[in-house]
Amino acid sequence: MEQLGQLFITGISGTSLTDEEREFLEKENIGGVILFKNNYESPGQLAELVNEIQACRSHYPLFIATDHEGGRVQRFKTHFTEFPSMMDIGLTESPKKCFEVHTMMANELSACGVNVNFSPVCDVYSNENNKVIGDRAFGRNIDTVSSFVSSAIRGLQTNGIMACAKHFPGHGSTTKDSHYDLPIIKKSIEELRELDIEPFVKAVRSRVEFVMMAHLQVDCIDQELPTSLSKEAYRMLREDLKFKKIIITDDMEMKAISDRYSYGDAAVMALSAGADIVEYRTMETCKQALEGVKEAYKTKQLLKKDIDEKVERINQLKKGYLSEYKLLYIPDVEKELSKNENKVYLEDLNKLIETKKDSAS
Repeated sequence: MEQLGQLFITGISGTSLTDEEREFLEKENIGGVILFKNNYESPGQLAELVNEIQACRSHYPLFIATDHEGGRVQRFKTHFTEFPSMMDIGLTESPKKCFEVHTMMANELSACGVNVNFSPVCDVYSNENNKVIGDRAFGRNIDTVSSFVSSAIRGLQTNGIMACAKHFPGHGSTTKDSHYDLPIIKKSIEELRELDIEPFVKAVRSRVEFVMMAHLQVDCIDQELPTSLSKEAYRMLREDLKFKKIIITDDMEMKAISDRYSYGDAAVMALSAGADIVEYRTMETCKQALEGVKEAYKTKQLLKKDIDEKVERINQLKKGYLSEYKLLYIPDVEKELSKNENKVYLEDLNKLIETKKDSAS
C-alpha cells in the first residue's frame, strides 16, 4: 500500500513546508511535488524548499516539477532568465537556438533542485481562436513544431532535467480551455494523426521521459470519456507511438475533470486507464484522491500487478536521474542564476526575433 503514494504529484501551499505537508509527504511516500509562483521568492529560498522536500524521501528523491516553458508560462521569474514565448523561438528558424535556450533553462532549474520541467508544448497552433495554447506552441505547422520539440527535449535532458511532452493527443485546435471546461475535438483519426499526433511521435523518438495526457473529449478516440480517463487514449500512446516511459495526467483539479467526477473516482479511472502518475495542484485534493485509490486497491479495482508496473517505471526513471542526489549548497545557487553571459545571450536572441518579425511584416 505504501507504494501508492509514488503515483502522485502534489502541490504545496507556500514557500516552505508546513508540518502537515511534511507529514503527508513522508507518511504516504509521495512521488513528487509541483511548484508554482506562490512557492517562489528567490533562488536561495527555492533551493531551501527543495532541500526540505527531499528530506521527506524514503528511498529515491522526489520529482520536483514545474511549468517552465518561457513566455507567459514560467513560474519562477525574478533572477531567472525570462525567455520569450516558444512561438517567438520558432520564428528564429533555428532548432540550435532552441537547444541553447533549453540548456540554459535546465542549468538554472537544476541549480535550484528542480528536476522535471513540464515542457515542451507539442501542440500545433492550428486554431487562431485557441487562447490557452496560442504562443506557447512553437508554430503553426508540423515540421516546425516537431523539430523544435526535439531540440527542447535534448536541451533539457542532456542537462539533467526530465522533459514532458504535452498535451497528448494535441490541444492546438481547441477553443475551450480545459482549466474551465472540457474541450471537444471532432476530427477523424486520420486528421488527428496527420497533424496533432506527429510532434508527439518526434518527442517519443527523442526519448522524452514523460508524456502528459490532456483532458480532451476526442470523439474519434473515445466518445464516452476524456482522453485522461480513456483506455484507448493510453493504448494509442503505448502501442501506436511505442512510448515506454512515464505517462502523467494534466492537473486533475481542472474543471474539465473535477466538474464531472469526484477526485477519488477520477484518480482511480485515470490509473486504471493507463496513467502512471496523477497530478494535483493542492495537497487537500491530492489527499482525497489518494484515499480513493487506496480503497480501489483494497477492493482489487486497481490490481497489484498494474501498480507494480507503474512503480517500476517510476523507480527506473528516478534511478537514472536522481540516484546521486545531494543537498543543495545555497551560495552556489545564486551564482548559477546571475551569469552575465545569460543576459547577453537573451539580448542577442531578442534582437534576432525582432529582426525576423520585421522581415516577415
